[in-house]
Amino acid sequence: SVNPARDIETINLELVFSDMEMVTRRLDKATKALKGDKKMQSEVDFLKRLLAHLENGLPARSVQIDDDSQIEIINTTALLSAKPVIYACNMSEDDFINGIDSNKNYNTVKTIAETEKAEILPICAALESEIASLDDEEKTMFLEELGLERSGLDRMIQKCYHLLGLISYLTAGQPEVRAWTITKGTKAPQAA
Repeated sequence: SVNPARDIETINLELVFSDMEMVTRRLDKATKALKGDKKMQSEVDFLKRLLAHLENGLPARSVQIDDDSQIEIINTTALLSAKPVIYACNMSEDDFINGIDSNKNYNTVKTIAETEKAEILPICAALESEIASLDDEEKTMFLEELGLERSGLDRMIQKCYHLLGLISYLTAGQPEVRAWTITKGTKAPQAA
């Protein structure tokens, strides 16, 4: 049966279980290090709170962060449930023609994405397959007929860049013009 809420919960729980194992290992190391270094107390306290959060079935990306050291702990622990999320919803051609907001499953995923501060991308695999076989001119006409500006692949790339805080930095020289992927807000000298 089609049940996006159930599917999302199942995947999130699998990621959370994996993260619980990672946090438990790091907590064990931090607890041992605490005996010789009392500065580790804040890390141990945060890891215990993070583990309790995960044990409640909640992803690491939703834990309350109090300072930069806690962000650093999450980043260096490589937690899967702390990663940004894009929910790609495979819709039918009819949904795109009639309006995706009329699809109850899409609205379910949209609600979940809003509560998690995640991105959502409606996409039609059948249309994407057709688009991939067209040349640029036919592709543009086909997308216009559907009322779309860009293909699903292009929209996915744009959402990924946005979610990860990335932009393209263009350089032009005699032999070539190149686009470099950099973090948004990077100054030109650092980007170069």
